[in-house]
Amino acid sequence: GKQEVLKGVESGIFYREKDGSVWVDLTDEGLDKKVLIRADGTSVYMTQDIGTAILRFRDFPALKQLIYTVGNEQNYHFKVLFIILRKLGYAWAEECKHLSYGMVELPTGKMKSREGRVVDADDLIEEMRDTARSKAEELGKLDDFSEEEKEELYSVIGLGALKYYILKVDPKKQITFNPEESIDFAGNTGPFIQYTHARIKTLLSKADNVSNEIDLNIDISETEKNIVHDLYRYGEVLETAVKELNPAHLANYCYELVKGYNFMYQTIPILKEEDGEKRKFRLYLSECVARQIKDAMQLLGITVPDRM
Repeated sequence: GKQEVLKGVESGIFYREKDGSVWVDLTDEGLDKKVLIRADGTSVYMTQDIGTAILRFRDFPALKQLIYTVGNEQNYHFKVLFIILRKLGYAWAEECKHLSYGMVELPTGKMKSREGRVVDADDLIEEMRDTARSKAEELGKLDDFSEEEKEELYSVIGLGALKYYILKVDPKKQITFNPEESIDFAGNTGPFIQYTHARIKTLLSKADNVSNEIDLNIDISETEKNIVHDLYRYGEVLETAVKELNPAHLANYCYELVKGYNFMYQTIPILKEEDGEKRKFRLYLSECVARQIKDAMQLLGITVPDRM
């Protein structure tokens, strides 16, 4: 980074003060002046980030974009970084993005250490496992699970709850993470979506077979049509999430899909449907929903179990 900055001094992009420090003047950009090398010759964070960005593109020629996932307290820093890289003549600087996110707080305060409170990620994950364990035991549906299977499931549910609770909110917004609220099996939560996937897999296991050779001319209800529509718009949601660097689109899509399916499950017969073609269609629709849930949640880094 220091070498790149010194090259910038030689080419007149940066300037040196009498005390030997090196600066960049960004007043024309509506910003201020920024030190890049201190008077004693040491670098600052900005200098290191300049060097690291250049090294990444140098070491990986196929690289097209850098996305910095850093809190919104650093908005100014990255605005300056990208301008400096452009001034240095790197065309790829246009493709550098700062995925700025709001701070995550616990009900007891901020999840950060600079104020003297350290929130350890491992401790939080362990707390989520414990919360999942107490909720599962409260519901009492794991009698046929071995102890090893139960422990694995607690981890899957706990981590799913934690990840989903954070990812369902627009990254720019500040949120308060509530462990108890995140493991609600009946709301916009990871466990609710996980449970629906497990419910569908149990349903399909009770069917003789699931065929994709269905009669496309049968009459289906508005509820079923809505689910088909939700399945169809998956690609559009993915495209938006990628374009906006916002996984909340994908998380909330999962919730809407699951909510619609649960309404169908509770109001329309599936296994007990007497019309063979309608039964076949509803089973196939259920399989498609389960597959879509698994795919979308996997993109969010969340595992969906087959049994819960």
